[in-house]
Amino acid sequence: MSRKRVLGVKNLNVRYKTQKGPVHAVNDVTFDVFENEVFGIAGESGCGKSTLIRALMRLLPDSADVFANEIKLGEQDLRSLSDKHFREDVLWSKMSLVPQSAMNSLNPVYRVGDQIIEAIQAHTSDNKKTARNRAAELFDVVGLQPDLMDNYPHEYSGGMRQRAMIAMSLALDPGLIIMDEPTTGLDVLVQERILRRIREIRKEISSTIILITHDIAVISEMSDRIGVMYGGSLMEQAPAIDLFESPCHPYTLGLKNAFPSIRSKGQELISIPGSPPTLIGEGTGCPFAERCPFKVERCSKEFPTVEKLAEFHEVRCFRHDETPELRELASKKGTWLSLK
Repeated sequence: MSRKRVLGVKNLNVRYKTQKGPVHAVNDVTFDVFENEVFGIAGESGCGKSTLIRALMRLLPDSADVFANEIKLGEQDLRSLSDKHFREDVLWSKMSLVPQSAMNSLNPVYRVGDQIIEAIQAHTSDNKKTARNRAAELFDVVGLQPDLMDNYPHEYSGGMRQRAMIAMSLALDPGLIIMDEPTTGLDVLVQERILRRIREIRKEISSTIILITHDIAVISEMSDRIGVMYGGSLMEQAPAIDLFESPCHPYTLGLKNAFPSIRSKGQELISIPGSPPTLIGEGTGCPFAERCPFKVERCSKEFPTVEKLAEFHEVRCFRHDETPELRELASKKGTWLSLK
């Protein structure tokens, strides 16, 4: 049975102009997001996750150039829309964002409820009373007392501010909600409450979610499918179960080594030596080549194309047909220590 595509992105590239040269922050990224799913995008800080999302939301600075063969929300080609039409016809009503820093996203001199009411009235013909009732409903959905609408952001805890931003993202019932690091900076108990509330909201509404995070535990718990980014590129994407049980890209294998398993007591975690690339200038070859214990000569010279392994499993690696052998080698600490 075919699934309805909510978002389609093909060959998205983002370049930042800097004094040291262009920064290739996002390189040839292609993915689809389907109805009623959570598509997670994982990767280290600086790998391009937030730039990718800000490109889709048109929130990048003037120093950024964006190129894509396709960016479609449903059947609507977003590339053809002016910034004005995008803000009026798409933002909040069809696609909304829960930003990474909730405290910096809420206006400190406006009551939180008024900020949600203003967003509702900016995109609908609702009067203030109707908009306030809608805001109160949203507060209840995210687990906040409606009377907290009259408080200012500084009177909220970090978890409450994050819930308020989730409420704002739901204000106009968008079909796609993008959550950028929704639990960053929160303690583990608050994180669990936020994630539990997101799961509950997902059951109550039919919105599709893109979840951006560097936290493997969060993304494994919340996502139906996962894309793994490194050096501005999507290196592997697959259903969540397949990605953890049958990873194929060496970077994904390295991430799995660094993720503790409740099934393997006393398991030694293995980190990936080295640092991510700077992305300044025109890169050649696979961005992971310098940190990869399985690289061959062509890895440093050619950028690998996408190889389709199954219906929803794709990988960028020249040695994808040697995966069983690479998995076995990747599980050994000595394989990674050889890079040091």
